[in-house]
Amino acid sequence: MDKFEIIIPCLFGFEAIVAKELKWLGYETTHIEDGKVTFLGDYEAITRANIWIRSGERVLIKIGEFTALTFDELFEKTKALDWSLWLNPDSAFPVKGFCLKSTLASMRDCQAIIKKAVATSLTNKYGISWFEETGSTYQIQFSVMKDRVTLMIDTSGDGLHKRGYRRISNAAPLKETIAASMVMLSFWKFEYPLLDPFCGSGTIPIEAAMFKRNIAPGISRHFLSENFSQIPNSLWAKAREEAEDKIRNTPLEILASDIDKDVLEVAHENAKIAKVSDCITFSHQDATKITSNKEYGSIICNPPYGERLSDAESCYELYKNIGKSFASLPDWSYYILASDENFEEHFGKKADKRRKIYNGMIKCNIFQYYGKRPPKK
Repeated sequence: MDKFEIIIPCLFGFEAIVAKELKWLGYETTHIEDGKVTFLGDYEAITRANIWIRSGERVLIKIGEFTALTFDELFEKTKALDWSLWLNPDSAFPVKGFCLKSTLASMRDCQAIIKKAVATSLTNKYGISWFEETGSTYQIQFSVMKDRVTLMIDTSGDGLHKRGYRRISNAAPLKETIAASMVMLSFWKFEYPLLDPFCGSGTIPIEAAMFKRNIAPGISRHFLSENFSQIPNSLWAKAREEAEDKIRNTPLEILASDIDKDVLEVAHENAKIAKVSDCITFSHQDATKITSNKEYGSIICNPPYGERLSDAESCYELYKNIGKSFASLPDWSYYILASDENFEEHFGKKADKRRKIYNGMIKCNIFQYYGKRPPKK
């Protein structure tokens, strides 16, 4: 098989970052739409995308796409696709997905019909009527959005945000893909300090260190498609060897602090697992009392949201106080993730730019404040 379409789903607002990452890997995107980026690739592209993509959620092989308004139409068009290109007679092929703003609104009914249609297609190809499904798992994903059906096979298994270094975490950990995207959106230069005064379990500092040292996020984990018969083990070995060769021992000054002493121990342990603890300094500190004699640094942080009414007022007060604290670093840039639409008012300063994203079901903004540009070296 030559090249085929590969889809990288992502959080709304991060599509351009995923496209940029694919360009860094040498792939050109063919289509960008809300929440996903599509490109043409081969088996090697599956291995490299899984190991290298920081801001995407998973890597999916696109099998087919069509419009369906009835269940008969869904069945016939799914059956018409050549599933035998990927599924063997013994393959396990569970089905999951979602329906949104479509005539076919029942996810469970669509799931059952797609499963039956795939089995019928394989029966016609292999001449068997019962599938034991004892072989490798090929997870079929579907989306039905505005009557448009997209059928895919998941190659990642666990989401790409599961890097493997966060064995334990605080109560509301920031997703690794969001942390990495915030770092990539920032203008932080490795010659200058980076600070996260709400570090929690250390996700932002760790992702920042991995990005600047070019440590592939998936280098230490396994993927569902490592068991696909179509992808030789040699391609996975080659992709991991490439990732090892591209690691840089860049000197970094990353500062991570939190008001919770216990969570700092968790963050330090996670940094050790990620092999970046040598460049992150952890300290017990109040974010409202930040000081530094360094210039041109960057703050990237995720302060509490205060989604519950009882917490909202305390968060507004916190935003006001960190606004005063951060103002003591006039040359620094700040990148702050918050769900409060009036964050700028509480913080005391209008952002130079804001980017809307969704953290789970919570609508948020990354408020970007640009400090003075450092002198050219």
